[in-house]
Amino acid sequence: MIALPDSPDAFRDAAWDDVVPYYDALAAVPLDATSATVEPWLAVWSRLDTLIGEAGTLAMIAYTGNTADAAKEQAYLRFSMDIFPKLEEQQVRLARRLLDLGWTRDDLETTLRRFRTDIEIFREANVERFSQIEELSAGYQKITGGLSVEWDGEAKTIPQLQPYLKAADRAVRERAFRLGANAYLAQRDELADGFDRMYALRVAVAKEAGFADYQQYCFAAKHRFDYTPADTAGFHDAVRRTVTPAVAKLLEHRRRTLGVDVLRPWDVGVDLDAKEPLKPFSTVEQFVGRARTIFSRVDGELGQQFALMADEQLLDLESRPGKAPGGYCTDLSFRGRPFIFMNAVGVPDDVNTLVHEAGHCFHDFATHSLPYTWMRKTGHEAAELASMSMELLAMPYLVQPDGYYTPEEARVAWLEHLEDVLSALVHIASVDAFQAWIYTNPGGADRDARDRQWLALRAEFEQGVDWTGLERERVARWYRQLHIFELPFYYIEYGIAQLGALQVFRNAVQDAGNAVAMYKQFLALGGTRTLPELYAAAGATLVFDAPTMKELVDFTMERIDALRAGADAPFAGIVPR
Repeated sequence: MIALPDSPDAFRDAAWDDVVPYYDALAAVPLDATSATVEPWLAVWSRLDTLIGEAGTLAMIAYTGNTADAAKEQAYLRFSMDIFPKLEEQQVRLARRLLDLGWTRDDLETTLRRFRTDIEIFREANVERFSQIEELSAGYQKITGGLSVEWDGEAKTIPQLQPYLKAADRAVRERAFRLGANAYLAQRDELADGFDRMYALRVAVAKEAGFADYQQYCFAAKHRFDYTPADTAGFHDAVRRTVTPAVAKLLEHRRRTLGVDVLRPWDVGVDLDAKEPLKPFSTVEQFVGRARTIFSRVDGELGQQFALMADEQLLDLESRPGKAPGGYCTDLSFRGRPFIFMNAVGVPDDVNTLVHEAGHCFHDFATHSLPYTWMRKTGHEAAELASMSMELLAMPYLVQPDGYYTPEEARVAWLEHLEDVLSALVHIASVDAFQAWIYTNPGGADRDARDRQWLALRAEFEQGVDWTGLERERVARWYRQLHIFELPFYYIEYGIAQLGALQVFRNAVQDAGNAVAMYKQFLALGGTRTLPELYAAAGATLVFDAPTMKELVDFTMERIDALRAGADAPFAGIVPR
């Protein structure tokens, strides 16, 4: 039908003028409302998208791996600012042609629904705005990726401060906390300048598309067909009522155990039951080697998939100067391989991050066999269910000789992880409530009002830590939350998925084999079913209400209490294979 390049390399240095002829050719192919013409056309369109998508992804991987490299930055910006924003217009153009035919098939119904929404909200005038937003996002990455502090005469990245936040010496923890916060505060005005411009562009995007505010626009753009802004407001309220009190109880236990009058923010990360901070690995090779075995213990096929990634060098794990902060899994969509990026420094959180991102990888592997790229894509709510469920499914196998910890160290790590599950829900709800306020309230345009609102919301959601005299440091926390800058409203999905993952974990406590089988069944569906159907396939439901949320909070607290008592009851029923 149309001759396409053999690999993404053909688009590595491409400009838009090199890309658009392929879409023009697809737009001119004769079609009728039969599978005989439509399906071959869809196959070419899908293949073209994966070729260009992988070329752009490789540019993004290279840039985030070294934000100080000007050539890599330019290559990344060429895709993010020029090619991908214009590509959206071509996607809408071809989707409109498909929908006008009236053709469908059962496993594409969810894709066609997304196409209809994309057509409804697309405005040509917004293409340039999205390009400008991408440029500002790259600027945020450059600023934050270049942050460093001096520690005993040695330059440290912000992620490299993490081990000091777990030090037994309270003064060391405080010093690390203040240095990390102050690094962001020193850039506050520059970061706020960028956000001001992002905010104005996003408000203009929503207005151009006919929405009352940017939150409503995002719900449509993110294809949130199965819940509403009112549901997320209910989620915030349910967290306040059920999770905030539970976390306050955990923090009070922490205060008593540490023997301090008040708990300060540098006290929340230190291990209560370990004499020295846990160090699960010393080298990246050790980190990866033990992960291979852990995933094989969860499921043989998943273990083989992770081993393939390690063998093919699809892991960039260590922290280094100039590397963008955070972690991600991305999909090399043409070759059908995932890629993991993170900033490991040898702390338990690194283990959680790797296992989390590996869950995304297993999702990518499971869906690559689906015929078209759009069928492989899920909303973030399903994507994060894959990753957060894997965090919990892998927990029983973190013990030596295969895993990272002695039995006592594992108990400490498990405790930390389950406590983090609950504290993360508090953080997630406050971040989502903050973004809702920004984009539905006139004060969102005012940088000082944003800072004040962040403080008000954090005081409301996060109780049990004394921030007296640290208001500026508390404000710094939202400036380091890259989602607020780069991926607005991509955060509630973590909370929805965490509650789904707890249900998967609860199922595994009863029958691990069946829980993993259902998990893999869910992965293989990709985006071919609705969100409630995908959660049901994994053995879970969507949770926005306080009563159901409380059941899961109580379930988690019971396991925390058992671990404190030294029991292995949290994993009763999960039998190592």
